[in-house]
Amino acid sequence: MTDLLNLNRLVYFTTVMETGSFTSAADRLGVAKAVVSHQVGRLEEELGATLLQRTTRRVTPTDEGRHFYDRAMIILREAEAAYGEISHAAVEPTGMLRLTAPLDYGTKMVAPVMAAYLKAYPQMRVEAIFDDAVSNLVDEQIDLGIRVGWLADSSNQARRLGTIEQVVVASPAFAATLPPDVTPHQARSLAWVGNTQLRGVGQWLFSRNGEMVLTELNPVIMCDKSPASMACVLAGIGLGIFPDYSVSDDIAEGRLLPVFAGWTLPTGGIHAVFPPARFRPAKVRAFVDLMAAAEKRRSRAAAIV
Repeated sequence: MTDLLNLNRLVYFTTVMETGSFTSAADRLGVAKAVVSHQVGRLEEELGATLLQRTTRRVTPTDEGRHFYDRAMIILREAEAAYGEISHAAVEPTGMLRLTAPLDYGTKMVAPVMAAYLKAYPQMRVEAIFDDAVSNLVDEQIDLGIRVGWLADSSNQARRLGTIEQVVVASPAFAATLPPDVTPHQARSLAWVGNTQLRGVGQWLFSRNGEMVLTELNPVIMCDKSPASMACVLAGIGLGIFPDYSVSDDIAEGRLLPVFAGWTLPTGGIHAVFPPARFRPAKVRAFVDLMAAAEKRRSRAAAIV
């Protein structure tokens, strides 16, 4: 089957047809005349038909040869077009970009980048899935996943875009019920708002000046989406742990207060995650570059504050 689909032999044959001789075809292709003759002969053997009548003075196509030439040219033009489309897509973003991101990060950070992306590449289209659940990129045919926190082991490839700080916050009303000197040592006895989509964070490691406290939390309510968890914390139900990007505005405007002053949690990462592939399409590379630039701006703004 591989020999029957050998496009090189089609090129040799069609070039002979167009130039009228093996010698002229060899000159155009930059190969020896014997190579052209051999490849056309192999093509005729595979097809079981004579395509060219050869004499010492000229080469004449048979009826089968003329018919096959027309079909071969269609095949070669389609192959050239397909190659051009793919190679162009590797350089210039085209088509549909399917991406996924956590709900809160998607609405806060990814949506503005999508706007900039579509302005820069108006020929593109984007399908965005904002959900705290982690999608399987390969099974769901997703080009790009934005992951916040800590990456699980997988065959996917990843590029780090930025860093997040985890912040413990409470509403002013709930913070007023806490002791003024509350620390993570009391964390287990406090009311917390949890998120069922966050896996592997049943225990939290707090640190301050070399002291570390590993503690389990006590959720009094569990939500399945980050915005729902945030709404419960704003309503004064309990403490919550959120990435800095999702609480910075609320803290600045007094709707939330940081708790456990001086204590920190492990920093997490923001990663662009791709399905395994040797080459990355231009549509993905361009979007990731814009995301990386947006994260740099956010980081600089946080440092100034």
